[in-house]
This record gives sequence, structure tokens and C-alpha cells, in this order.
Amino acid sequence: MNDNKIIGTKIQKIRESKQLTVEDVAERSGLSVEQIQRIEGNIDFPSLSPLIKIARVLGVRLGTFLDDQSELGPVVCRKGDLTGDGIGFTNNNLEGRKHMSYYAMAGDKSGRHMEPFLIDVAPSAEGEEFTCSSHEGEEFIYVLEGKLEITYGKNSYLLDAGDSIYYDSIVAHHVHAAAGGGPARILGVIYTPY
Repeated sequence: MNDNKIIGTKIQKIRESKQLTVEDVAERSGLSVEQIQRIEGNIDFPSLSPLIKIARVLGVRLGTFLDDQSELGPVVCRKGDLTGDGIGFTNNNLEGRKHMSYYAMAGDKSGRHMEPFLIDVAPSAEGEEFTCSSHEGEEFIYVLEGKLEITYGKNSYLLDAGDSIYYDSIVAHHVHAAAGGGPARILGVIYTPY
């Protein structure tokens, strides 16, 4: 089973364990019934924003969908641990292509308040349009390789390897590889209050 199917299955199991219908989650999250059904049915790669909204409705942290271990002490993540295809998210465009692959770096840490990820960002096509999203919390991004563009509100920021950005996620934003360049690799830390 790939990681995207694990996410949909976990969401459905948690929703059912709380005796909520898809319609309940849709109404409370502001998402459509169809979108939740497609996520739970493993039809769509979800973007981060809907997952955060669903997590809040279900009363769990975002990482609950991404991990299944619980370590109370420190968690060491070795570079060889970050293998495979990662968990895919879309770029919020109509085609819904896999835009980013997330590798959880603290999946075993229980009760955490931050979600650190190593993220591979697919190249962007010239003129590609993106739909910004927003959610509660904060994000920190450090560019390890490549060039990254962050649309944040009405501004855009170009970042090279070694650059970083920290922002409030409630402002509409989108993270993507700089147009005309290759892929990028970033360290992203997401904080979402719950």
C-alpha cells in the first residue's frame, strides 16, 4: 500500500471512530463532500491545506495521518531512513499532479507540535499557474538544493540553496520550484495548533 493510500485510509478510520459522516467533516471543514470522498477513496493526492482542515475537525494533529509510531524520547532520523517515494501532495491546480514528496523526519515522535519534513519539489513549467492556500499555523523552509519560489499574499520570494523563509500560514501561499529551473529539495517545518 503506498503512503497516499495510507493517508486516505487513516482519515476514514479516524472519522468513523468519532462517528462522523463525510457530510459532517465537509460542513465543519469547509471542504466539499466530494473532495473528502476522493481523499478517503485514494483518488486524489491531497494538498496540505485540506489535510490540516480535516485534522482540526477530527481533533488530531496533522502528523497523525503521516505516522503510526509513538516514541516519547528523542527521535533520530538517519539519512538512509528517508527513502521511497514519500507522501505526495498536489500543487492545487486542476490537473492535481504530484507536486511535492514529503518525507517525515519525526514520524516516531509522539505528542510533537512541529512537523519536520524533507521535501522534494517537482520542477515547474514556464507559465504554470498555482492556487494559493492558507491554514492556521506557521511554516519554516530552508532550501537545500535548487531554486524555490514562494508566493505569499501579493508577494513572491525567490530562494536559492542556503536561503530560508519563515511565515504565518494563514496568509495565502504556495511553494513551488522556480519556473524554468529544475527540481528543488527543502527542509520544511510546519506548526499547526490543534
